[in-house]
Amino acid sequence: MVARKRILLRLGFPAVVVPSFLLSLYVATALPSRAHSPPSGFAVDPARLRSHVEVLSRQFHPRDYRRIWNLDRCADYIGEHFRKAGGAVSEQRYEVDGKIYRNVIASFGPAEGERLVVGAHYDACGETPGADDNASGIAGLVELAYLLGASGLRQPVELVAYTLEEPPFFRSGNMGSARHAYGLKQAGARVEAMICLEMIGCFKDADGSQRYPSLLLRLFYPDRGDFIAVVGSFGDRRLARRVKGAMRGATDLPVHAMCAPKGFPGLDYSDHRNYWNHGFTAVMLTDTAFLRNPNYHRPSDTADTLDFDRMAKVVLGVRQAVVALAGDEG
Repeated sequence: MVARKRILLRLGFPAVVVPSFLLSLYVATALPSRAHSPPSGFAVDPARLRSHVEVLSRQFHPRDYRRIWNLDRCADYIGEHFRKAGGAVSEQRYEVDGKIYRNVIASFGPAEGERLVVGAHYDACGETPGADDNASGIAGLVELAYLLGASGLRQPVELVAYTLEEPPFFRSGNMGSARHAYGLKQAGARVEAMICLEMIGCFKDADGSQRYPSLLLRLFYPDRGDFIAVVGSFGDRRLARRVKGAMRGATDLPVHAMCAPKGFPGLDYSDHRNYWNHGFTAVMLTDTAFLRNPNYHRPSDTADTLDFDRMAKVVLGVRQAVVALAGDEG
């Protein structure tokens, strides 16, 4: 009888422990929650998003680190739209190998207080058009500026268009975001959070269109690439939960969160990583890049491959998240 009980206990142990482990992992990783915002009362014109993407990916192509003239045209274009949106525009210029590169910054809301940073890079990889990577993020940032210009913010919000995110400078101190994050740290700036817009225009409805860096994640997330992802480290869970909750409900676009250790594959593949390096809380909003988009870092990454209607919903969700974090007096 004792031996039989021992056998039953051994057989039952995995049946209890494995589901409990998976449930705990799901809660820690996917941040399930019923929180959501009311529907957004604002609008973003998909045609304007397409126009921004086409300017960057066609008129200013190529825009890698060697084509300084095209990067300058991008910076001028973004800065002009930031000004039209009502932002206080400035630049952070820095030198690499004898050449000057430019981050473009637009400030909204009060001058003092704990700030929220939203950023996206405007350079592209090599000769590629870079429509999704990352003209989509810049288009979203520009249209977000117009939305914030019509909002009464209680905290400072800083929109930053970065240069030099792509190779050969990725993971180096010469990334535009690395220079910006370092500058904030050196100035002793109080930063509530940073939100990175990295590829927000590719959506797929076919079964199996969404891949993951781990087979285990297939248990937690859809196999269709019809959602936007909020990605952060375990230390960013509170921010990721707030951003996810604010974006959900703003539109009907599905929003999922994914948090993992910082060494998890793909977790730090954009500008948010440089804010982590200086102790700032940061998350990335993404269509998951090469895990969904077959045109990643290819000549086929063009405007015609993007879904501007759903990209507009992403921007409305980001506006809702910014207001939830920085407050709205209106």
